[in-house]
Amino acid sequence: MSDKVVNRYYPDDVSPPGDTLLETIEERGISQAELARRLGRPNKTVNEIIQGKASITPETAIQLEHVLGVPAHFWSNRQLLYDQNVARVQEAARLEGYHDWVRSFPVAAMVRCGWVERRENAADQAAELLRFFGVASPSQWEDISGRMVANFRQSRTFASQLEAVSCWLRQGELLASRLSLGTYEKDAFCERLVSSIRSLSREAPEVFQRELPALCAKVGVAVVFVPELPKARVSGATRWLSPDHALVQLSLRYKTDDQLWFTFFHEAGHIICHGKREIFLESPDAVDAGEEENEADEFAASTLIPHDALNSFLIGLPADRYPSKTKIILFAREIGIAPGIVVGRLQHDRLPTDNPIPFSHYNDLKRHLRWATDAD
Repeated sequence: MSDKVVNRYYPDDVSPPGDTLLETIEERGISQAELARRLGRPNKTVNEIIQGKASITPETAIQLEHVLGVPAHFWSNRQLLYDQNVARVQEAARLEGYHDWVRSFPVAAMVRCGWVERRENAADQAAELLRFFGVASPSQWEDISGRMVANFRQSRTFASQLEAVSCWLRQGELLASRLSLGTYEKDAFCERLVSSIRSLSREAPEVFQRELPALCAKVGVAVVFVPELPKARVSGATRWLSPDHALVQLSLRYKTDDQLWFTFFHEAGHIICHGKREIFLESPDAVDAGEEENEADEFAASTLIPHDALNSFLIGLPADRYPSKTKIILFAREIGIAPGIVVGRLQHDRLPTDNPIPFSHYNDLKRHLRWATDAD
């Protein structure tokens, strides 16, 4: 079933049901006072219904059916449509007041990504954003989406825009909701990380983007790829959707395979090593990494390239030289990962020479990634 909202026409003005009641009794030559007597109601009550100051209750609708022969459901539906129209007019006025709230979101980028529809006015755009977040007002957005990111910002240096990050996280939730997930199994997840998922780094994006989520979903981990929004400045995120289901969300912020795979295994480290009540966002602005982030880094580094294997590869390296491209390629093939991951590791880690490989070296061994919607 499609989640797309169908456009419907709502008239700007729906007359109160009292107008129809007045027309009906005038056609039949019945005065308001006579109708009141037949209904057993005070004249004031009938007059207030006709003026739209009082509603036609279910009891009154049945009485009108007896007196006028017009079915009770007609009067009840007439009242319901009028009440809904009044509520929509009031809601439209309320949404107009959300103009500044709407402007704080990267709506243009969300439209380009197909997450929301472009609307002609601020009120309709506000309604579109509320539907996207699944909330009734900005207050609820602040309570549900904003609080999650705001709590993170209080704990680490984080310069990303709150609204952009909340949009990115929400899209991850929506994509994850479409996946069929098994129950989380820590041991099974760990085994797949080493036996199957590491080797996917050697595959083309069209392969790993399909296979990675499928492998993880079976053991209760949703993996989704979500394009980064302007000012979001996040490369990945981890959180628990429920006690049995975790979510790993990835962007292509750095757009090379070594960064993407390190981020994924970093997020996997959070799932395996840390609590289910926390949310982890990876951002270049977070200068104070903290113990949990360091643990996730260590998990990613040692799982992708075991320390013993790396040390054996570097033994005997001349003091004034780096490993050749050929040796890097052979080593990557031997341990079953993409050579770009090895390059990225050697660019960040110190070698026996006490110097990492310069970031300008060997980047042609990395696979550069981009979204299909990116401009050439």
